[in-house]
Amino acid sequence: MSSPTTLAASSLNAARRSRELSELADGTQVDVLVVGLGATGAGAALDAATRGLTVAAIDSHDLAFGTSRWSSKLIHGGLRYLATGQLDVAHESAVERGILMERTAPHLVRAQPFVLPLTPLVSRGQAALAWAGFRAGDLLRASARTARATLPAPRTLSAVETRHMAAALRPAGLRGGLLSWDGQLTDDARLVTAIARTAAAHGARILTRTRALQLTGSGARVRDELTGEELLIRARTVINAAGVWAGGLVDDIRLRPSRGTHLVLRSEDLGSLTAGMHIPIPGETNRFVLVLPQGDGRVYVGLTDEPVDGDIPDVPEVPETDIGFLLDVLGSALDVTVTRNDVMGAFAGLRPLLDTTGDSARTADISRKHAVLTSPDGVVTVVGGKLTTYRRMAQDAVDAAVTVRNLAAGPSGTATLPLVGAAGPGALAALDAPRRLVRRYGSEAGQIHALGLADPALARPVIPGHPVTGAELRWAVRHEGALDESDILDRRTRIGLVPHDREEAQTAARDALAAEPAELP
Repeated sequence: MSSPTTLAASSLNAARRSRELSELADGTQVDVLVVGLGATGAGAALDAATRGLTVAAIDSHDLAFGTSRWSSKLIHGGLRYLATGQLDVAHESAVERGILMERTAPHLVRAQPFVLPLTPLVSRGQAALAWAGFRAGDLLRASARTARATLPAPRTLSAVETRHMAAALRPAGLRGGLLSWDGQLTDDARLVTAIARTAAAHGARILTRTRALQLTGSGARVRDELTGEELLIRARTVINAAGVWAGGLVDDIRLRPSRGTHLVLRSEDLGSLTAGMHIPIPGETNRFVLVLPQGDGRVYVGLTDEPVDGDIPDVPEVPETDIGFLLDVLGSALDVTVTRNDVMGAFAGLRPLLDTTGDSARTADISRKHAVLTSPDGVVTVVGGKLTTYRRMAQDAVDAAVTVRNLAAGPSGTATLPLVGAAGPGALAALDAPRRLVRRYGSEAGQIHALGLADPALARPVIPGHPVTGAELRWAVRHEGALDESDILDRRTRIGLVPHDREEAQTAARDALAAEPAELP
């Protein structure tokens, strides 16, 4: 369990934000200014701070406000990239997956089984190709030195075994299935929160609701979105990690955003589901729709890969065409009928893909390899990549920033640095707290559970049918930097993914904000 000193050092709240923003307004210069607090930006803040550099990291909205909260919640081993010949990207993904699962975030990432059902729409040739891919993925696991105990070996399944793991599959013509394993995040936004808090524990100033208006190689003009006041943040070097918005801050950055859409369904609508599913997309050889049980009564179904043109919205809308596409693919394999009325909610994220292929390429074909680019005035921009490789992207961005300004800094140490809440399996199993809290908060679960023991009202679920408690809402405000209702409902918890649930929880979120004192230690 975290000590009080560690908890105080890592805690983010309104009082700390106000204090640190005032220090910067008074002219304090930092070594590194990071713009963007998604996974990569928060990772860059952590990487720089652990090298002994002074850091400020800002975001116009909140932690994980953009792409980092709209993922499939998977920590991929790079199998897809093997299939397209991108061996370097595949190996990097496998290495980073192992780091997250075994060293830095074992409390947030667990092994997830997946079944690929061999339906009549999957030819024997396609099945053989998929099986070869899963075997190659296991070799990739071994090359990344991830333990077999962490990720079991793939194997074939009989039709009976396949339906035992996914009872909703249509039995007619089902030949069996292929079982594989990958990493699944409890919650992508919780990962970003843990990264940011770990950076704060190492001295980084983590400042949400702080919008960059203009970047230069020596700092940025910013606006406090809570007060409207503008100030200049002075920095020796600047890292632009704004994701799909990066091109709006630095000239000559060309991105081709790709929209990935997910549906939110009730678990009961899909029957007993003890594994995720890969459902092949008809007509595609290497693309699947993923069915992802979340353990909270919800299942996510995704995802699409569609190009997005025009202005980049703060929150992408989900078009009905995406919903229809995903429902159609589900219908190709399931024995149950899932209709539009069964969709509780939907969300879409935009991938910040670097445009290097020309206008004719599909976004599905654009490489997920990240790029670090330095502008003439010294701003370092990091784009591309994916959630799994956030740590390596951050390391490369800080390496470039250190080189540009010849800063005195040691090598990156984040590959072995546990994030806030991380602990070994034995320590986590010994915690006197509900398992659901342990899976979301790791070693801090006991402290959240204690809030409920001290006040039974906080131990109760916020709304019927959803497990999040009032204690979690209080914790979000007191220690995780939640400043308003949307921070609490849409990112610290994921209640807001279902509009009806979000509306019902508004009062509880307001109460949590009102319950915390204006000034915290």
